[in-house]
Amino acid sequence: MRLKALLTQRFTAAMRSAGIPEDCSPMVALSGKPKFGDYQANGSMGAAKRMKTSPRDLAAEILEHIDLEGIAEKLEIAGPGFINIHLSKPFLAENLNQAKPRALEPEDQQTVVIDYSSPNLAKEMHVGHLRSTIIGDSLARVLEYQGHIVKRQNHMGDWGTQFGMLIAELEMHLGEGEQAELALDDLELFYQQSKKHFDEDPDFANKAREYVVKLQSGDAHCRKLWHKFIKVSVAHSLDIYQRLNVGLLEAHIQPESAYNDALETVVDDLSNQGIAVDSDGAKVVFLPELADKNGNPSPMLVKKSGGGFLYATSDLAALRYRVNELHADRILYFIDARQSLHMKQVFITGRKAGYIPKRVRMEHHPFGTMMGEDGRPFKTRSGGTVKLADLLVEAVQRAERLVREKNNNLSEEQVKDIANKVGIGAVKYADLSITRTNDYIFDWDSMLSFEGNTAPYLQYAYTRISSIFRKAGKNPGTISAEIDIIKSQEKALALKLIQFEEVIDQVAIDCYPHTLCTYLYELASVFMAFYEFCPILKKDVPEATQNSRLKLSALSAATLAQGLDLLGIEVMEQM
Repeated sequence: MRLKALLTQRFTAAMRSAGIPEDCSPMVALSGKPKFGDYQANGSMGAAKRMKTSPRDLAAEILEHIDLEGIAEKLEIAGPGFINIHLSKPFLAENLNQAKPRALEPEDQQTVVIDYSSPNLAKEMHVGHLRSTIIGDSLARVLEYQGHIVKRQNHMGDWGTQFGMLIAELEMHLGEGEQAELALDDLELFYQQSKKHFDEDPDFANKAREYVVKLQSGDAHCRKLWHKFIKVSVAHSLDIYQRLNVGLLEAHIQPESAYNDALETVVDDLSNQGIAVDSDGAKVVFLPELADKNGNPSPMLVKKSGGGFLYATSDLAALRYRVNELHADRILYFIDARQSLHMKQVFITGRKAGYIPKRVRMEHHPFGTMMGEDGRPFKTRSGGTVKLADLLVEAVQRAERLVREKNNNLSEEQVKDIANKVGIGAVKYADLSITRTNDYIFDWDSMLSFEGNTAPYLQYAYTRISSIFRKAGKNPGTISAEIDIIKSQEKALALKLIQFEEVIDQVAIDCYPHTLCTYLYELASVFMAFYEFCPILKKDVPEATQNSRLKLSALSAATLAQGLDLLGIEVMEQM
């Protein structure tokens, strides 16, 4: 249920009945401490200031009109005019007994296009691709869970001048009898080799430039070489996605090359509408909306003087496709913060050109950088770029050592499975648990810890609950007992469980997965307190109480598993 929304609705109605202006909000929020209730309505202060009256008197008048019969067991005015809300235990129990995800009404369902990951196929995926990939994937999962139609778009970079260089290099390797798969076994090394040839060999450089033109003109030989390179590079990316437990498939790839035939049309369209103008032989969009402090409009190049197109051009073509062909109601871009100006330029130009109807929401959700312990962007010890594949291998290896230390009764197959889930989960959670817009320090010890706000801690919390049911000889999915809340720890757990759907709603709106991470950590912590103070399997616990607590435990396990799944993190029955 949406408890906060319910309380907000009731307090809003009471405020209107009390004659408080409609634009005054009840400001319902979770209470920071149990002694101040479960929720607080803090809108009296702001409203009293508007109305030039006493906040406490106004709070008292609100309480005269509020209807929380059967919902709150106590309401009290505190401090300058806060209203503390103590929820009824039977109310919480009843809602948990009937708990199920709310299905979207048909009119609320949206088609959401999500642009994420989008690596450059010229090179191997590196750690810089991690945040876009896992944040975007988490939001795709959250929105699908709510019932929206989600269309994933992997706007891979597979076009441009660098590919002339790469296919010329591949041609040279194939001419020496080497198989394409072997030549491209290490994409990073292959790129470095081709760049070295380009910089040092004028004949090779000329051929590379020639191949760019031929490739873009549809030359059969160049296209064949290009396809060989792209096939290997895409396979590498898909392998990374599978290891990361990310839902990006080959069918979701809509690369830059897919828009090649539309680029000239976009430029002509912008020119005919007077949006793009000639500037030194190039086509440029000047945007006064993004003018600098001197009033100079922000320039966005859409066609070079030599005839080449730019990222902005393909992004505008992609916008048209997403609106016209994918029928998007909302388009989310998970691209790092350094591209903020570029995305603003594209969005404004897209609106001006009529590519984006008013009904379509455009959102760029930027993110910070993964940093090393030195406070600089995460690099290898030699200062090179860290391959994402290598990072994931190391994560699993480190997790395996921890799993073997923690439990020596597991089979080799179990160790490998658990290590994979723990290692990959730790890397993802360490990223997702940080506010998206912040940089964060990459630290193996903290992310793999079984204590604190980490994936291993949450995964272990799930296994502990699973062990309760193994000891009880019961299946958590078949517990049908009615919940009866007696102790404060039971109430705290019930309240936290009820808040899950609200948290999901919030993540879907603002696209901050750390909100869900914080919730899951709090849930696990509240459960541990419940488990300590509310015995379940002891002989002196009445059967009805035992079954009620087993039901609370089952709901806790299911919520933890569901929440972690929305983050793309797997759980296991034992560790």
